[in-house]
Amino acid sequence: MNPRAREGRPALPGRRELTGFALVGLLAYAVDLAMFTCLRGPAGLGPLTAKTLSFLAACSVAYAGNALGTYRGTAARGLRPYAVFFAVNLAGAAVQLLCLTVSHYGLGLTSQRADTVSGAVVGMTLATVLRFWGTRTWVFRAEGRVGSWTG
Repeated sequence: MNPRAREGRPALPGRRELTGFALVGLLAYAVDLAMFTCLRGPAGLGPLTAKTLSFLAACSVAYAGNALGTYRGTAARGLRPYAVFFAVNLAGAAVQLLCLTVSHYGLGLTSQRADTVSGAVVGMTLATVLRFWGTRTWVFRAEGRVGSWTG
């Protein structure tokens, strides 16, 4: 057991936890991108409808991957953890949009490259940190971990 956890403080994330979270995130990103592309192209849906559906699917894949893999030793069950997970992911999406908004409209950096860097690099990095922290803190809480494989 991690000494920090014994002292009543949250344990620091282990390499396996970080790796598991990252792999699940990459899978969810692939689902989001593939589904958005198919819904937008062959299915002929509008961009907002396609993105909403692909985001919902990606959130479901990410939740299932984390619940069954990364955090499989936790006691999180039922609809509430999924709803909190979804809210954390919405907050992450808002962080990405905020970074893009500040860069594009606030700082006047309007090129496609600037938009990509602010939204997909800076925004995605900050959103991923928020998602990891929120998922670990609010969805799959440390006190609920039973036999965690995170080290």
